Amino acid sequence: MTPPLMTPPLMTPRPVRFLLNGRRVDITPDHADVTLLNWLRQDAQLTGSKEGCAEGDCGACSVLVARRQPDGRVTHDAANACILLLPMLDGMAVTTVEHVAGPKGELHPVQQAMVDHHGSQCGFCTPGFILSLLAGWRSGLAWQRPEIEDLIAGNLCRCTGYGPIITAAESLAAATPPEWELARIAAEYDFLEGHHAQRQAHGLLTSDHGQSFYAPDNLDDLADAIAASPDAQIIAGATDIGLWITKQHRHLPAFISVMAVEELNRIDEDDAGFTIGAGVSHHHAQQALREHFPQLDELWRRFGSRQVRATGTVCGNLANGSPIGDLAPAFLALGAELTLRHGASSRRLPLDAFFLGYMDNALAAGEFVQAVHLPKLDDRTRFRAIKISRRFDQDISAVMGAFALRHDNGVITEARVGFGGMAATPARASACEAALIGHAINSAPTERILTALDGDFTPISDVRASAGYRRAIARNLLIKALTDDAVSLAGAGVHSLGLEGITA
Repeated sequence: MTPPLMTPPLMTPRPVRFLLNGRRVDITPDHADVTLLNWLRQDAQLTGSKEGCAEGDCGACSVLVARRQPDGRVTHDAANACILLLPMLDGMAVTTVEHVAGPKGELHPVQQAMVDHHGSQCGFCTPGFILSLLAGWRSGLAWQRPEIEDLIAGNLCRCTGYGPIITAAESLAAATPPEWELARIAAEYDFLEGHHAQRQAHGLLTSDHGQSFYAPDNLDDLADAIAASPDAQIIAGATDIGLWITKQHRHLPAFISVMAVEELNRIDEDDAGFTIGAGVSHHHAQQALREHFPQLDELWRRFGSRQVRATGTVCGNLANGSPIGDLAPAFLALGAELTLRHGASSRRLPLDAFFLGYMDNALAAGEFVQAVHLPKLDDRTRFRAIKISRRFDQDISAVMGAFALRHDNGVITEARVGFGGMAATPARASACEAALIGHAINSAPTERILTALDGDFTPISDVRASAGYRRAIARNLLIKALTDDAVSLAGAGVHSLGLEGITA
């Protein structure tokens, strides 16, 4: 049995404190692993948020979360309440569907648009759609079709009502915010600023069931806590850990959160590259890196949903070590390095030395991933990241291939090739890399190079793909990386091809 979290010295427990629908809540939950959705429905009696999947896929449970960023900005994101743990909301502002309308029952523009354009059918999914649209509204969405499709990709409508919902969203481009909503936003900002100014280390949240949740607000305290309690579960966005609780019904006695450490919620840039802290979400990283890494922007567009990207973290995804994780192959190809911290000491480790075996990594007991460092590309490096899955949105890869090919006078001089879905861990194709040296950058690979790639992996057959399919796809992705500047599937996607109205 995992021992409880060791109490940090001079640490006084305090309640979770957040703003819920405009009212401050101070609560010590009975269980540290209670989900926000269960607490909303069972304790707060706010039943508008629904449970459809309990794993962050359907969006019926979506709420709006406002959070202060280290630079003082306030971000507004839809999030899956079904896999957020209640203590994670400390210092944030949460809006549920019950608080979208005005103080006198006036419909918010996003609600009125859904009414006007018949966007609701059975209604089960509608609260989640409303909150996703509200997140887009608060974030200044331009309400163009590709943006809308991205915004609501994490909300399933089983009545197939996407057409009216998209039309409703498009109509919001001409809408203006009511005064009462501006007042609400200002009140949220005041709460977030006040909590930030008065914050103290979060302390322990204890319960009668022997659980604890600790969220220190500085890096040294975090490192000391993890070193002292190496069996405690480190938590950031909980997009994976939440499923352990809701689907596998695991009992996790102790949590240590990285989310209150401002230093870990930043992306720092210098001439060499980018340093992404352990608390940085996929959405934050996507926005910050999309100009320099347009291929990563495309990849992130297909990474879960907006709700998942808003809460899940880059470093958490890498530390998870899933053999079919999408980011790891791309970061392997880009030559990423990790900073690993243990107490007062830290070390740098290349990402390709981090993965040791299936769901096994190089972290020592009491050590954690502090940051990932991503080198910048130069003008002589071609980078491609290509995901193959059955669906465009919210689907796990069958194969993920990433290629960083440095060339001089049209000849490849350095090659880094990363794959996911081909082995027990995300891995580089070392024999293929060696065979690519000296090959023309714009020429199809020779059979010698393809054979080298075949020898790098022994893929398996599972429900997503057969071994033969994976091997063939890996070959095709290499060919594509060398010879084809493919049309982007994300962003404007197929709409950029001018094919609207064409039928078979």
